[in-house]
Parts: sequence; C-alpha cells; structure tokens
Amino acid sequence: MTLTFDAVSEPRPGPKWAARWRRSWPAYEAWFTARGGDQGPSRAECAAALARYMPELVAVHRRLTMLAGGSDRAARFLSTWCPPRYLGGCSIAAAADGGEVRLVRNYDLSPELNEGLLLRSEWTGRAVMGMVEFLWGLSDGINDAGLAVALAFGGRAETARGFGVTTIVRYVLETCDTVDEALAALRRIPSHMAYNLVLADASGRMASVELSPGGGIRVMPQAIATNHQSGAARADRSRFTRTFERHAHLKALRAGPRTLRRHFREPPLLQDRYREGFGTLFTAEFDTKARSLGLTMGAAHWDQALDRFVERRQVVDYGAAASPAPLPERAARCGTRCDDDAAWVAWARIDWSSLARDYAAGRGQPVERYLPGAGRNPRGNRGAGRDGPWPHSWCS
Repeated sequence: MTLTFDAVSEPRPGPKWAARWRRSWPAYEAWFTARGGDQGPSRAECAAALARYMPELVAVHRRLTMLAGGSDRAARFLSTWCPPRYLGGCSIAAAADGGEVRLVRNYDLSPELNEGLLLRSEWTGRAVMGMVEFLWGLSDGINDAGLAVALAFGGRAETARGFGVTTIVRYVLETCDTVDEALAALRRIPSHMAYNLVLADASGRMASVELSPGGGIRVMPQAIATNHQSGAARADRSRFTRTFERHAHLKALRAGPRTLRRHFREPPLLQDRYREGFGTLFTAEFDTKARSLGLTMGAAHWDQALDRFVERRQVVDYGAAASPAPLPERAARCGTRCDDDAAWVAWARIDWSSLARDYAAGRGQPVERYLPGAGRNPRGNRGAGRDGPWPHSWCS
C-alpha cells in the first residue's frame, strides 16, 4: 500500500529518463504483450500516425525510442497509437475569480498502478511539468504559458483508432498556449477511448471536454469531470466508481479558486478504497497564473513551480487510510472474465512484479495465475495493469 513519488527535472530526454525506462519497462512490456500489443499496428503505421497528427512530437518519440533500445515493440508502445485498453478514476474541477485561477484534480486508482513521477521537461523548447503516465505521456500538467490540463476516464470500454489520451495531453501542453488552442488540437486528434478533460489557462478561460473514441469532442457547460459522459451510453461500473455521486457534488459546489482544493481532500471526492484498487493517490492543484503545482500525497505535500522546481522523493503509505475491504471470493476466481465490480478489485490485486519477472525470463503464465490465491504474493509493480477487467481488442 505504498507508492514512491519522485520529482525529476530533465530538459531533454537523457539518462534520467533512460533509467526510468529500465525500471518500468519490464512491467509495461508484460502488460503490453499480455493484452495483445504485438498484434497491433506496425512500427511504420505508428510513426505515420504521429507524423500526421502530432508532427511536433516526432523527434521526441524518435529520441525516446533510441534511449529505450530502439526495438519495434518499444517504438510502438511509446507511440500509443491504438494501445490496449486502460482505465482509471478521477475527479476534476476548475475555478476562476478575481484574477485567481485553479484547476484541481484527484487521481483515484491502486497504489500499484501509478508511476509516481512528476517530471519537468523542455522537450520541444518549452517548459512543461506534470504527472507522467506511460513513461512520457501525462495524466495532468501545466506549461510555461499557464495552460493546465487534467484527464479522467470517460467510463466506456469502447475503443477506436486513436492515440492513448496521455500522449494527447502531452501534445496539448507542448504546443498550445490557451484553452481555445487546445480545443482546436483536440478536435483533430483522435483518442482511442472515451476520456474527459478539464482545461484552464492564465486568462481564466476554462473548459470541460468529452473525447469520443476515434475522434470528436463535446464541450460541456461546466468545467468539471468525473468518470462518465453525457449521452445514452451507459457508464461502466458507475456504482463502483461512484462517478455520478462525485459529479453531482462537483456540480453543486460553489467553491472559489482558493478553496477548491479543500473540497477535494474530503468525501465524496476523496476516496479511501485502496484495497479495492480505488483510492485517491494524489490531489494536484494547478495555479495557472503562478505556473505552479501543489501536490498532496496522503499526508505529504509538495509545492513546485516551473521556475522553482526542486528534485525530491517521497514515500507515501496508504495503508493507514485504506478502508477495510477484503477481496471477494468471486473476484479471486474470475480474473479478467467477470463483468462486475469484483473484477476491478481482482485486477488491482494482480502480482505484476512476478508477471514481469516471469515474462522477462521467458516463463510467463496466463494473467489469472498472478491473482491472489494463485500461489503468489500480491506485491504489484507500478506502471502496469491499466487494462482493467475488460477483455482486450485492438482498434478497428
């Protein structure tokens, strides 16, 4: 129930990023291959998609692939073009008043399934700071123009041809100065799954956007988001994630920018179901005027700014805050095949460390062999397991 957070500054991808790759790739590779990654688009197709939709990131992707060893699998994984499915749970809101602007988000998942990396970079010549996902994408962040973005899973398992959303967030922060510029980029770049984004810029402009699988966006009337979307499509596991309860709370909230963060540190936005794979790992508060981030991780807190960034490390133990929730017996049996909340719980308890080690040694087993009760210790490995309980299928 612990997660190590690192704050790292590296203007250009180099030895620090390469060290992170070596640490995380075995688990990511196990996840990627277990979920059908080798049957996905070719390296050439992935490169062509990047060149078409995100040409400004082509050189960055090329350098990262070189640092990762240059293999086809690494290149395809890092492109995030039509990746395997993954999920998460989040609450996000933005507020502006009297020159103050804040974007606040809770990141809700298992401690085993987050990289815990806050990275400051200047990969395309501009300063960007955010929480890393998939080794170079971002779940949230801010750039030197004061544009801030955060994502939340949209609650649907449907996939289509598109990019992993964390790469899209990276692209927006690398290339856009304002919310309006970001919206234009989001309209032309397809996401492979349903995701919700909340954006805010230094002028006080705010927006909430629903990304549709395969492309297309819907701008929502209020700058809030949880884990479902508007329309007729049913949100998966809405009872488990309590997405409608959290959304209703945000919709009724009348908090100003300076008090918004306090509400995210209280129920129903704050989650403590870490043993079920759904607890608040961190609360991020972005100040678009100061180009700064307040990051709260359990009882710990960091204040970071793009022009005053400090490298540091913090180990956070969520065990004391975890609500008691023994793994249901049916979850231990069903693995990835049960279409209910127990499957999410089971997936969060997979022993990803053993899976990654066994895969690297050429003796990988079916994913179900790594569930609790299958003769292995559920120690986990950060940076893997984002596919959730759904069966995998590639974009078509």
